[in-house]
Amino acid sequence: MRFEEFKIIKSSTILNALKQIDNNKKGFLVVVDKQDKVLGITTEGDIRRKLIKEANLSLEIPYNNDFIKIYEEEDFTLLFDYFKSEKINYIPVISKDLKLKNIISKKQFHVMLLKDMEYNLKHLPKVDENELDFEVFPRPWGFYKSTLLAEHVQSKIITVFPQGELSLQKHKKREEHWIIIKGEGKIILEDSILKVEQGRYVYIPKGCKHKLINSSLKENLILAEVQLGSYFGEDDIIRYEDKYGRIKK
Repeated sequence: MRFEEFKIIKSSTILNALKQIDNNKKGFLVVVDKQDKVLGITTEGDIRRKLIKEANLSLEIPYNNDFIKIYEEEDFTLLFDYFKSEKINYIPVISKDLKLKNIISKKQFHVMLLKDMEYNLKHLPKVDENELDFEVFPRPWGFYKSTLLAEHVQSKIITVFPQGELSLQKHKKREEHWIIIKGEGKIILEDSILKVEQGRYVYIPKGCKHKLINSSLKENLILAEVQLGSYFGEDDIIRYEDKYGRIKK
């Protein structure tokens, strides 16, 4: 996200502001003067209310000078309190002389926290603010959703349908930690068979053959999975048995 896309001169018209908002797709702009000092924030809602009153696209843009901001020298952890509000999704980062230096989004902040990135408002890392919006991936046995993917960890919520089962498999590059959230079933670990139910924790080392089976006829089996290792791709799954014919020959 380039913060220049969110900056507009106070003397700009409503029409120009609407065009810029349409381009950045975020619904707001930071209003600055000719010296590039931050004056306030304008939103689609502010502009819409102005147009309802006066219906003139050539008017100067309205803006709110009472807005949340953070100085680049301030403590990064102030963002915890600022982003508590459901209405605040973006915060301007400004210098001591009130010039716009960056913009941080709530999603960007959350990605930085979960990935344990350096908290420095002067040098914000480039991250995809939608990185935590993982899809739900269907499988023949149920579905899963990743909740975090970082350099050395991936976490998932996995749902196995009644009588569904994962393949007998192992991984070379990751270990797995499972906690059963709901339901009951059994886990095969090499030559051992473990009965599992809500609250059970199971550790699966690298290279250990394992399989999960939902033994219920009616209830889904749901678990949280944390993977630790150097690689988390689906091609690190080595299958030995599979109910759904997914073993490559």
